[in-house]
Amino acid sequence: MRHMPHGSAVRLPPFRRTHTLGGHEFPMRRTVRCMKFSSRVNAGRMNPIAAAAAEAKAAGNPLGQLNDSNPTHHGLAPSSLPGVYTADPRGPLPARQEIADFINRTRDRAENPLDPSDLYVLSSTSEAYAWLSMLLCDPGEAILMPKPGYPLIESICSLTAVRAIPYMQFYDGSWGIDMASMERTLEAENGAVRAIAIINPNNPTGAYTKPEERRRIVELARRYDAAIIADEVFYDFELEPFDSNARWAGERDVLTFSLDGFSKMLAAPHAKVGWIEVSGPKDDVAQAERHLDMISDDFLPMSDIIVDAIPSLLGEAQQQTELVKRRVQGNLARLRAILDDDKTQGDGVVDVERSEGGWNVLVRFPSVIDENDLGLRLARTYHMNCQPGYYFDMQSNGYLSISLLPRPEEFERNVRTILAAVHDELGA
Repeated sequence: MRHMPHGSAVRLPPFRRTHTLGGHEFPMRRTVRCMKFSSRVNAGRMNPIAAAAAEAKAAGNPLGQLNDSNPTHHGLAPSSLPGVYTADPRGPLPARQEIADFINRTRDRAENPLDPSDLYVLSSTSEAYAWLSMLLCDPGEAILMPKPGYPLIESICSLTAVRAIPYMQFYDGSWGIDMASMERTLEAENGAVRAIAIINPNNPTGAYTKPEERRRIVELARRYDAAIIADEVFYDFELEPFDSNARWAGERDVLTFSLDGFSKMLAAPHAKVGWIEVSGPKDDVAQAERHLDMISDDFLPMSDIIVDAIPSLLGEAQQQTELVKRRVQGNLARLRAILDDDKTQGDGVVDVERSEGGWNVLVRFPSVIDENDLGLRLARTYHMNCQPGYYFDMQSNGYLSISLLPRPEEFERNVRTILAAVHDELGA
């Protein structure tokens, strides 16, 4: 694995797409349709020596290593880190087993249990996006991303030479996906879209994927040979959800990479543990994991120092999730009460849009007020920073995204500050 010198010839060049007969080259025929992966990853056949070593290991007779440069195999690790480094590209099996057990126990996976072999443990969902863009896309190919939406995907796509193409959402009392927009883009791109990113629930709109949307997205992904990347870090933080929403994790009908981690689950962004769950048709999953193993191996598995803390952190997960859920639900109720009171006094011009889940909500103010003007007034007069709607590519003026996480008294001050700034702008 990665502890071997990087120059070691353990892989052949990518598998040839032609074969030679009688001095002429003929195209190789694909007899089974399978998901296309990027050419960035050299997942070709092993050379004969590496193949012999793999065969011996599979037979239970692993070969000795003349070039073993893993110092933990030779008694050279510091006494403060006595463990043996396994260099498993998916992350140490005990950690993956702990996470899989937690998910199977707490997320009603009895009929579709998570196998730890389908988990990749890594530092963050941001890292996961980067790995998946490299797995699925050659430079210049594309991932569909939701708008309005958090700009993380677009930024990571830029760093990995991948195009981020928006599909639109619309609001009619709640937020939904413009499926026609998604289908038009897939058709126009003619196979260049390699993945559809779904944020479930979305940030900042708070919308979960509806059952009919999911059915259509799966249908489109299969038709256009695209994978699903489902970011579900906010899933457990329901605010005003509809019935029948569900996680994408474990989706069987199309190749799906579901992202989750400790940052939101534990309300601990400094606990850098995330994971990718791979699911879908068996052949696609096997090929995806073969390629993803090589990407992970090049970037090195997660530090054992962090991995050792995973069991105790999982023990706090449900308690932490409930703590945050109570806070965000209570603050949303507090926000609605303040806005209703403002309206009964005859001055009410600020509203909050329905948010089904997450930590943030969209506050709507009169569009005659420019978002920059309001933001500058908040900064200069009230010494408060804000995130206006255009940060998330909202299609019209008049939005602020506000956090539901502050302590109740601080949250109420924040809301009243927004109201005061809006009334100042209207009177200016």
